[in-house]
Amino acid sequence: MHNRKISLVIPCYNEEKNIPLFYKECMKAYSNSKYQFELIFVNDGSKDNTIKELKKLIKEKTFAIKIINFSRNFGKEAGMYAGLKNTTGDYVAIIDADLQQKPELILPMIETLEENEEYDCVCYYQEKRIEGNVISSFKKTFYKVIEKLSEIEFVNGASDFRLFRRYVVDAILSLPEKNRFSKGIFSWIGFNTCYLPYIPEERANGKSNFSFKGLIKYALSGILSFSVAPLRLATYSGLLFSLLSFIYLIIVIIQKLIFTIDVPGYATLIACILLIGGLILFGLGIIGEYIARIYMEVKDRPIYIAKEILSNKGATKDEKK
Repeated sequence: MHNRKISLVIPCYNEEKNIPLFYKECMKAYSNSKYQFELIFVNDGSKDNTIKELKKLIKEKTFAIKIINFSRNFGKEAGMYAGLKNTTGDYVAIIDADLQQKPELILPMIETLEENEEYDCVCYYQEKRIEGNVISSFKKTFYKVIEKLSEIEFVNGASDFRLFRRYVVDAILSLPEKNRFSKGIFSWIGFNTCYLPYIPEERANGKSNFSFKGLIKYALSGILSFSVAPLRLATYSGLLFSLLSFIYLIIVIIQKLIFTIDVPGYATLIACILLIGGLILFGLGIIGEYIARIYMEVKDRPIYIAKEILSNKGATKDEKK
């Protein structure tokens, strides 16, 4: 169908130099397309002039453009949610503004959905990673771990660079949880996904906002959001060491009563206390992480607050979601 409308969700954080380049790439890729394109930029509390560059695009008439300007930095997860919530297209894509993901790559995704009715969404996975060996190994390990711990499928290298049919977007938005881990949500809702390989480009300008510490935090968030295995680990550890303690107690009694062997005292006692104390604190830490997430959900704060929403139709408003 030639009258399909395609919505692009573009989360932005400190991308002032990339915004004009990204728009030029969209012009090059979509100007002569048979589809209608809608560009939805989400300014996630950028500290540079990203919002000024985005507002310049409002004057453009080639595409329908909407800008969601957050009141502060709420994170990429909130940015993707806000963008999806403001889309109107038959197909909806998520793409970064740093040009590691070329806008032209969305066209093969559209063709895939148009030619294959059995697919509900298309996802690009990184055929070849461009990060350093340490980060690349860490990501591979993360996917292996979360695949075993959770009850849903996680594809190694699968990115947020995806295209959805409208009803898939509606399913994603039906999950109002505050602690969002979109890769898990995309898998949890189900639907048939076609995975296509791609090799990401180098960033056009700037550097990645993800540090190694941030990646660890993101990985832990994913595991805690889609698995209760850490809680079971604490339970199984407690059972195991209770069993070992009982066995050791029997050994001590036999040594003392039957073989009259002096039982080691101070050093053994201190070592056992430290080990058990560490395990207790470890277990409490795991429980605390889950309780913290419950606490954040119960407070029911909005996922994001939009300072303003602009479009080339001139509409503006404040929004809390």
